[in-house]
Amino acid sequence: MFKSILDDHLACMGRLAEATAQVERFGDVLAGTLGRGGKILVCGNGGSAADAQHFAAELIGRFEQDRAAWPAIALTTDTSILTAVGNDFGFENVFARQVEGLGQAGDALIGISTSGHSANVSRAVSAAKERKMATIGLLGRDGGALAGLVDHAVIIDEPNTARIQEAHIFILHYWAMHMERQARA
Repeated sequence: MFKSILDDHLACMGRLAEATAQVERFGDVLAGTLGRGGKILVCGNGGSAADAQHFAAELIGRFEQDRAAWPAIALTTDTSILTAVGNDFGFENVFARQVEGLGQAGDALIGISTSGHSANVSRAVSAAKERKMATIGLLGRDGGALAGLVDHAVIIDEPNTARIQEAHIFILHYWAMHMERQARA
């Protein structure tokens, strides 16, 4: 079983090479956001929520080099906000409502969805676009509805959720490294 899973992982990561140019370009979008004084908001559900938190931690803390903290917020972490908004406005609005309160023109939103069909991520993207924020989707399968909503989409064309998530965290780690190297240059 391990060998089979490893083979699937390596095949998925091998196909990721086809997205090199867009992953690098979207890393530039994120670096530019920070360079102009903007912040990065990140959201997703389940494992993608964990990835959102992980990425925000890399930016606030550090990835590989000591540097100043960068403004990043995982919209997945405040249980009081999530439960209040979920109860009062519906779960489909838990991220959009936070974008409405925290997002500003010049900021960026990364929406992570292995299916590409997460309603709450879609609504967050719409709220971000209303605020003139850059929107990036880390998506799976065929990209779903989110592929047509975001400004920039990285689609992991893979049916297995775990393999999609492994590719997403690889990309997020790359972006953290890319931004640190650009900041150092």
